[in-house]
Amino acid sequence: DVSANAGFSDIAVVSGYKSEVLHNHLKDRGITFFFNERFSTTNMVETLFCASSFAEGDDVIISYSDIIYNPEIMQKLCSAAGDMQVVVDTQWQKLWQMRMEDPLKDAETMKINEGRIIELGKKPKSMDDIQGQYIGLIRMSPETFKKAKEIYRKALQDSPDAVKMYMTDLLQGLIDTGVPAAPVFINGGWLEVDSAEDLEAYQNNTELQKSITG
Repeated sequence: DVSANAGFSDIAVVSGYKSEVLHNHLKDRGITFFFNERFSTTNMVETLFCASSFAEGDDVIISYSDIIYNPEIMQKLCSAAGDMQVVVDTQWQKLWQMRMEDPLKDAETMKINEGRIIELGKKPKSMDDIQGQYIGLIRMSPETFKKAKEIYRKALQDSPDAVKMYMTDLLQGLIDTGVPAAPVFINGGWLEVDSAEDLEAYQNNTELQKSITG
């Protein structure tokens, strides 16, 4: 629904485990489906590039499947300029505190300097290492997507374990090669659903629900 509100007509979904459930749920929405046959032994970067033929040639927006967000977040991402934009929540602690006793144990680093992300996805030593939290929503130019494929291809050549690469590893690789990663700052308005407990907590919080629906 967020994609439709943002004016997108070309949408692809890459599935793996329980793919038939997802297909049945989305089968009448004009979506292109891809399937990661190695979903049980690979990770999200391999899943992303299962749809590389779909994503090449135009700007591509990559969204994790376990997040939901206010349409305004997508509109803000679409209006941002640059080769790569990464949505960053500056109010992330409110969501993490609702879901876990120690937010620092689950959070990842996000270091920003002069308007560019210089580090993300690592284990923080303290809250000072977290200037926001990456939510799993990215936009890449065609050139950046091509560079991302090359980084992954080289990583696979160097080590078979690269099939388990996380998206944050790929983004850090792009940053390290000089691709400017622009943060698109938000103040909440999204949710990550990792468990039935997360879902129950959200369903009992009307203020949080309102931040998503607007």
